[in-house]
Amino acid sequence: MDHKKILIVDDSRTVTRIVQTALESEGYGVRCAFSGEEALFYLGGYSPDLIILDVVMPQMSGLEVLAKLKDSPNTSAIPVIVLTVNGEHDDILEGYKLGAAYYIIKPFKPAELIHGIQLVLGLENRTSAA
Repeated sequence: MDHKKILIVDDSRTVTRIVQTALESEGYGVRCAFSGEEALFYLGGYSPDLIILDVVMPQMSGLEVLAKLKDSPNTSAIPVIVLTVNGEHDDILEGYKLGAAYYIIKPFKPAELIHGIQLVLGLENRTSAA
């Protein structure tokens, strides 16, 4: 199986632990960053297949991180799933305008996240047959 690499960016260690556990159980390789700055630093030498990005973070919001990712030729092609408590219509539209591939509102079910990842990565028709 082709192990896809995913970077989780969320200032909540509880959320990152939940997401990391769910993704690793599905065979994904996972790294975590706990701030936008840390994520941008990681991306200097790490190229994930997908980024899961919280919006509400101190110092630099996820939407600011998303704008920087999409403005950089090195990261603009990496799909981003926004995972946030910001579920208002305008918040969702802003995320998509900035280049999010998918938008999931917290609280979420791990199965919902896995399905979103599969859709974004074009894996929705695969089964986990060994």
